Amino acid sequence: MNIGLHIVATPIGNLDDISKRAIDCLNEADLVICENPKHSLKLLNKFGIKKKLVSLHDYNENSVIIRLSSELNRKKIALISDAGSPLISDPGYKFIKHCLKNGIYVTSIPGANAIIPALQLSGAPTNQFSFVGFFPKTSKQMIDFIKKIEQKEETSVFFVSSHKIEQCVNYLETYIKKRPISILKELTKLNEKIFHGLSNELKEKIFKEKENVKGEFVVVVEGKSLEKDEVIVSDTYTKEINKLLLKFSLTDVVEIVHKLTGISKSKIYKWVLKIKKS
Repeated sequence: MNIGLHIVATPIGNLDDISKRAIDCLNEADLVICENPKHSLKLLNKFGIKKKLVSLHDYNENSVIIRLSSELNRKKIALISDAGSPLISDPGYKFIKHCLKNGIYVTSIPGANAIIPALQLSGAPTNQFSFVGFFPKTSKQMIDFIKKIEQKEETSVFFVSSHKIEQCVNYLETYIKKRPISILKELTKLNEKIFHGLSNELKEKIFKEKENVKGEFVVVVEGKSLEKDEVIVSDTYTKEINKLLLKFSLTDVVEIVHKLTGISKSKIYKWVLKIKKS
């Protein structure tokens, strides 16, 4: 393990999901930077790791940088979050920027995060997606957030806490009409649950049991479908696309159709991909 900063992914729920490399790194580290020491101790204690812990969060990141700046060139330091991959909607961005700016060695030990398993389990298209962070706090912010997702052509993924999930589902039903959505609760844990359905169906599925609204949630929303006037649905065009696919790559076919129709490349890509798979 080199001197410098090691960004270490930890499990999102099931502690057995940690990698051997992550355990080795935590064992060799001189100190571990974490969000909540009490929370991180559960993980470290399970694997018999005893280390000095330094708390880093949104309100003290600058002071931690100052405090540890002299140690970064002479110690092995691990950075973890409460769960999953550090820096993904978690603190640490400023710390990494400081290290890179000052020539400190930085590496990543990859591992669990909630975004990828949520996409895998959702059944939504995964060729293009956006992670849009946490569901916001105020009603106005929530509405603006959902309206922006409604306009996206790619799959959208975001996190929701238990005390906001009801508002989230209500706004999804109101502003995203009959769009396939998956809501995934407590991924990798014993009480993991997945709710699939159109936006107008989810409320009944989730809220019929009180236990369903406890825990942490990941929401996956499929992208906006092509408008009817933008989709060439005739058999003639489909046959022509298939002929093009025999001669050209998917990227080239998208470029050709774009020049002929003027439809955006992202929309043509989804359409051609669907034809190719049919």
